[in-house]
Amino acid sequence: MTLLSFIENLNSTITEVAWSIFVLAWAVGWALRGSPIPIFRIKRGGQDLIEDAIIAAFFLAIGSTIFYFISYIASQV
Repeated sequence: MTLLSFIENLNSTITEVAWSIFVLAWAVGWALRGSPIPIFRIKRGGQDLIEDAIIAAFFLAIGSTIFYFISYIASQV
């Protein structure tokens, strides 16, 4: 296993896990926000999860772009 393939494997695995956690947080947030529970704190918690998931998706997109750029540079060296 070369260093390049290790970096690409690690990058893919971390990105996949991070996006899976994002989707889970997004789904749970919408489920809590739209639930028929009359407790406002639970609904607000769902809204907070949705907002955090949106911020996380932005940073995941930026971070994965940077990591793929690093992998590209490592493959050219």
